[in-house]
This record gives sequence, C-alpha cells and structure tokens, in this order.
Amino acid sequence: MKRDNSPTDSIKDSIGQAASHPWFERLARLGYASKGLVYFIVGFLAAQAAFSTGGRTTDTSGALSEIVNQPFGKFMLFLVTIGIIGYALWRIVQTILDPEHQGQKMDAKRIAQRIGYALSALGYAGLALTAVKLIMGSGGGNSDTTEDLTAQILAQPFGQWLVGLAGSIVIGVGFSYFYEAYKAKFRRHFKLDEMSPTEQTWATRLGRFGIAARGIVFVIIGFFLIQAARLSDASQTKGLGEVLAILAQQPFSPVILALVPLGLIAYGIYSVIQARYRRIFRS
Repeated sequence: MKRDNSPTDSIKDSIGQAASHPWFERLARLGYASKGLVYFIVGFLAAQAAFSTGGRTTDTSGALSEIVNQPFGKFMLFLVTIGIIGYALWRIVQTILDPEHQGQKMDAKRIAQRIGYALSALGYAGLALTAVKLIMGSGGGNSDTTEDLTAQILAQPFGQWLVGLAGSIVIGVGFSYFYEAYKAKFRRHFKLDEMSPTEQTWATRLGRFGIAARGIVFVIIGFFLIQAARLSDASQTKGLGEVLAILAQQPFSPVILALVPLGLIAYGIYSVIQARYRRIFRS
C-alpha cells in the first residue's frame, strides 16, 4: 500500500537527503571544532583574569572579537563562522530528525531534548550573525540582548512566572550536565573503536570536567533569572561573561575561581575531540 506523504514528511525527507551528503558531516565536524575554539578562548581569557596574568572575562561573542583582532583575524573568523553555521544546521537536523537513533518513542525526555536542540540552533545562529557583523566591521551586536529579552517578557502578563520558569529550566539543564558528567554517557557518541585507550581516557576526563563546568555556569545563570523574576528586574539577568566576572570577584582562592575557566578550556578541547571522533550519523 502506497504511503501518502504529508508536507511534514516531505520536509523531513528533504532535510534527511541533504544531511546524508558527505559535505554535511564535514560541516558539522567543523562546527564542533569552531565551538571548541570559542569556548577555549573564553576559558583561557577568564583563567588569565583569575590568576591576574592579564585576560578578561567575556562571553562567546567576546571570543569572536578576540579572534577578529588577531593577525589574519577576519579570515580566521570567516572559517569559524562557517563552522558555527554548520553546528547550527546540525542542531536543526537533530531537532527534526533522529540522526543518532536515540529512540523513536517521543516521550517527555525526547521532546525536551529536541526543544534543547532547537534553542541551541537559535543561539548559534545568533552567534554566527554576530560573527558576520564583526567580519563586516559593523560591531558584534548588543551585549544586553538577554537583559532586553527578559525585560520584554517581564512586561507581559504572567511575565514573572515565565522568567521564573525559564530560570528553573536552565537550572535543570545545569544539573543534567552534572549527571552527564558523572555518568559519562557522552562516550556513546564517540567512535571508540578508532580511539586509543589513552585518547578514550583523556576524552572522558576532559568531557567530564568541561561539561561539569558548563553545568555550574547554567545553574548560576538560572539562579539570576529567578532573581530577575522575583524582583521583576531584568538587570538581574547574567550571561556567561558576567557569571565569570562574578566568580572572579569572590573572595576565594584564585585556584578555586579558575576551576570554571579551566573547565571551559577543557570543554573547548573536548569539542575539538568531538570534531574528530564523534559519530555524526549512526548506521
């Protein structure tokens, strides 16, 4: 019996055909490498600031500015931008399809995961736009975008509840990162048969450290979102760079304060390892 394809099925088929092309896998791998470079720069600059050896706390947009200011910076940023676009496209494919065969049952966990992929795609699409603006010399965009968006939501009916809910979700994502780091489930995405025992060991260590560091950042960002909701004050929201700056200002040992920046460096290296060994499509 012939199956009637709905418009949704046709779109999925078209995306699946494009994603199955060898160039798409190369683009996705470049995306992981570009993402790794960005996080490495963020962590490296923050670690320098923590140890008072220069550097500054910044976010992913700031990392792009750092790249463009280097010799041949626009060319390097062009390559990174292509990678970021590739990563955003890969997230879109993960949202719509199931390229890694994680299960056909669309339960609450899978739905939440795909929503996360979609939000990640939007975030990296915005980062790619920022990179394009830097290449064209028109600036890197407004650093208060998150605060502005929060203010707009707070102005809506039930806005405080929505922002509070967003903060709770972000905190939940942070704790899910802790769990992922503890269980090291990310190993199942690697081509372990192509990795030496040493490579597997270091990929696991860097992945655990880096993912846990991101978990800390997410929990802190979520906490400030809840604060913004409770006080109905959008200025309470904090992004990655502001969280790192807050950590740098605390009266603790510089070594302790450097754990998150060093974790972001580890996450950057882990992402580069993903570029080489991650299974993009499972057969």
